[in-house]
Amino acid sequence: MLRLTLWITATVAVMILLFSYRTSLGATVAAPPAAIVMTPAGPEPLGSGPPADTRTIDGPVIRTRYGPVQVEVRLQDRTIVDVRALHWPDADDRDAEISAAALPRLRSAVLAAQSANVDTVSGATYTSDGYRRSLQGALDQAHVG
Repeated sequence: MLRLTLWITATVAVMILLFSYRTSLGATVAAPPAAIVMTPAGPEPLGSGPPADTRTIDGPVIRTRYGPVQVEVRLQDRTIVDVRALHWPDADDRDAEISAAALPRLRSAVLAAQSANVDTVSGATYTSDGYRRSLQGALDQAHVG
């Protein structure tokens, strides 16, 4: 009887430990997508380059609890045509995982809203705040609302 009680107690303890063990959410942490730079194969025809009123502005580096956040915004006239992160929290695997999930969502939200007035990504409050503040700084530099 004592053996059976010990065996059941040990089994329950092992099951509790197994179910309380937190595994990673993914085997690989993807970094936020980098900008793709293409070079022309030959000379560009006249008028095929970017319009003269397209400009790229770096926002200020915003220090957050988990690391610096900085964005670069590309504007055509007063329209945001692209925004990408230059710096993001990535000090450890968890920070990199959060940034990899949050940055594409923030980019999509900014392009849809055409402003820095976008919602916080759940689970990435500090990154979202730094992203918005850096973007707003770049928009202020460009004199765009």
